[in-house]
Amino acid sequence: MPVRIRLTRKGRKKQPFYRIIVADSQAPRDGKFLDVVGTYDPMQDPAVIKLDTEKLQEWMGKGATPTGTVKNLIDKYVAPVIEAA
Repeated sequence: MPVRIRLTRKGRKKQPFYRIIVADSQAPRDGKFLDVVGTYDPMQDPAVIKLDTEKLQEWMGKGATPTGTVKNLIDKYVAPVIEAA
C-alpha cells in the first residue's frame, strides 16, 4: 500500500480550501485518509499554509511521498521557518 501526502478539497464553490492529508495512493481525492498533517488556504492574500511538522516528518520517515503540489507547499513553508531561526 503506497502512501502519499496530498491535498483534499474542502470549502464552497469558487472558494477552495485544502487539507494536506496522508492517504493510500489509490483512495479517491476526497475519500478515506489516514491522517491530516496541515491545511492550505489559497484564497487568503498571501496564501496561508499550516503544517504539523512533527506529523509530516513521522509520515515521511515511514515512507510516505508527497505529490508535486504538496512538495512545493512544503518547500514554501519550511524555507521561511529555517531562515527565521
